[in-house]
Amino acid sequence: MTEDGVLWSPSAERAAGSALREYLDWLEAREGRPFADHAQFWAWSIAELERFWTSIWDYFEVRASAPPERVLTDGQMPDVRWFPGARLNWAEHVLRSGRAQDPALMCVREGTGAPVREVSWGRLRRDVAAAAGWLRRAGVQPGDRVAAYLPNTEHAAIACLATASIGAVWACCSPDFGPEGTIGRLAQLEPVVLIATDGYHWNGKDIDRRDVAEQLRDSLPTVRQAVTVPYVFGEAAPAGWHGWDELLATDAAPEFVQVEFSHPLWVLFTSGTTGLPKGLVHGHGGIVLENLKWAGLYAGLRPGDRCYTYTSTGWVLWNMLLSALTRGATAVLYEGSPGYPDAGAVWEVAARTGADVMFLGAALVTACQNAGISPRQRHDLSRLRTLMVSGSALPDAGFRYIYDEISPDVRLDSTSGGTDVCSGFVGGNDLLPVRMGEISGVLAGAAVASWDDRGRPVVGEVGELVVTRPMPSMPLYLWNDPDGIRYRESYFDPWPGIWRHGDWVTQTPHGTFIIHGRSDATLNRQGVRLGSSDFYGVVETMPEVAESLVVGVDLPDGGYWLGLFVVPAPGCELNDDLRARINTELRTNLSPRHVPDEIVRAPGVPHTLTGKRLEVPVKKLMTGVPLERAANLAAVDAPDTLRWYAEFAAARAR
Repeated sequence: MTEDGVLWSPSAERAAGSALREYLDWLEAREGRPFADHAQFWAWSIAELERFWTSIWDYFEVRASAPPERVLTDGQMPDVRWFPGARLNWAEHVLRSGRAQDPALMCVREGTGAPVREVSWGRLRRDVAAAAGWLRRAGVQPGDRVAAYLPNTEHAAIACLATASIGAVWACCSPDFGPEGTIGRLAQLEPVVLIATDGYHWNGKDIDRRDVAEQLRDSLPTVRQAVTVPYVFGEAAPAGWHGWDELLATDAAPEFVQVEFSHPLWVLFTSGTTGLPKGLVHGHGGIVLENLKWAGLYAGLRPGDRCYTYTSTGWVLWNMLLSALTRGATAVLYEGSPGYPDAGAVWEVAARTGADVMFLGAALVTACQNAGISPRQRHDLSRLRTLMVSGSALPDAGFRYIYDEISPDVRLDSTSGGTDVCSGFVGGNDLLPVRMGEISGVLAGAAVASWDDRGRPVVGEVGELVVTRPMPSMPLYLWNDPDGIRYRESYFDPWPGIWRHGDWVTQTPHGTFIIHGRSDATLNRQGVRLGSSDFYGVVETMPEVAESLVVGVDLPDGGYWLGLFVVPAPGCELNDDLRARINTELRTNLSPRHVPDEIVRAPGVPHTLTGKRLEVPVKKLMTGVPLERAANLAAVDAPDTLRWYAEFAAARAR
């Protein structure tokens, strides 16, 4: 590491040979001006927003059966539309590139040495066309909803692409969701078809979901046809269900219904921890453009590359993984626990499938580090050139771990975006260095800034992450929000026309970013904003700590209580000595303001079903909000753990 914190810099050869540089060379000839670095490119992409997105359209040769009338309509967010008049289909762009004999999908289930199921491009196109034909014969029309309850397997990819190819709308929940949480999401959409698995794998066990599938069918009265996928138990379809093989039995010619640029493609759901999950509706065209930008320029994928993302079908990273296919790359689908048989499982799969680009949550990096796993000593990761990390802020120790224990040559791309836009706002690229604890820069076409409470840009201090110009993949609307009231309240309050993402962020003087945590879980002590991820980055590097949760609560007397909940590592106790050492670490590495008022032993940390800590619901509990109003237990991974926090809050209030 250099004195200014640089852990990695691209070699001249890597930068010159990158997919991003290849595009920039083309752009220089097209625009008649130089783009010597990414900063120049980003500034141009914001100043000339319409020219930038037109360049993506032209460079990646977007196929449209009808041309756009213009690039962007007049007005302010969210009342703008991109490329009106254009007609295309997302699934066509996903399936157009790969050679028939090459693998499009590599499917792996948990367990060391589990066989890899390869689905060739030719087979994928054939199966998608067959499944689309079945949906048509079942009466599914453009705009109808197809709901799924599927793990991260080829079945989900085929069903999603088939749904999109006929202009129907896709929505999927992972089978680790229980019936209540799944029904709360899917019932909103009034789906006409349900596709459900019989089970999934987790920590070496076969998890039976046949009873949940029956509950879903019975609880979704609009479903006309139900399909079972015999993935785990292999039984024939029960009465009232069609078998998966039936969907694929009849060949059909590939057909892609040409829909408007802003025709709904899928509905993704927010976590729903504090109420009914919001259904975010994304459009075909916006996702095509963001897929091509992200996969083609920032992941740098080319035909023959392999992209491996640890995700479930209930997390936006699954949808982003499918974008690898737009570049003719192979998508590696992993189904099961990331920690079976041990915390190094994700790296074993990366090595076995020859992953070039890997994407995973920051929590998995920390888990491997805490378990003492050294992937570079266990596996051949020589093909791995880019490691993308998201989901939460990666602490400094995670940066060091990756370069010490994975590879000094890998480009670590700490990135941040969201389900909301099905893409990223900030991240790295093959032209920028990697600095300790920082996100390398802003992605092209994303007008990202940090604003203070008065709506003024700030550098070098904590502010709100805002986006000041529209992006094509912003939601078209929220489901069942006809007047757009909920949409505006969620993203455009307090600044109309300005997207407020809900993250505390610091933009550094050299253009990098540091994400501190959710702004709706604000820690504001003595007038200073504190990021929750900063706490975790210190506390969870201590071997005695398995996990932690920090909340701050304004008290009725004008005071402030900063509480740190600690889950001790196995065999450890939270005693006075450990409390003192935690305080010392926070004071030394952060500041005296970060020393909590109380350190409490907790039985666990509750998360959303996609793994994010429930800071906001716990904060609400500490302010006296009843459990039934503070959180939707169906959207929580460990409801009993959250009940413990409710009991703690009630006892503390007495």
